[in-house]
Amino acid sequence: MGRQSISLTDPNDNWLQERVAAKEYASKSELVNDLIRQERKRQDSIALLRLELIKGEESGYSKKTKDEILALAKNGLK
Repeated sequence: MGRQSISLTDPNDNWLQERVAAKEYASKSELVNDLIRQERKRQDSIALLRLELIKGEESGYSKKTKDEILALAKNGLK
């Protein structure tokens, strides 16, 4: 496991200390690692969404009516 030394602004350090003091996390390291994991998941979700948007744009325009599209979407939810 890598070991890092980072500098935090006072408000950020206080926020971390408050989370640990409230027993939400066992240590500031645990909290920082959790925040990084959450951000990595968020970035992965954004990347997937971008790929889907690109795929949609590249598929071209649909000839279907809005009612046909709505029916397809509703069937997909079943």
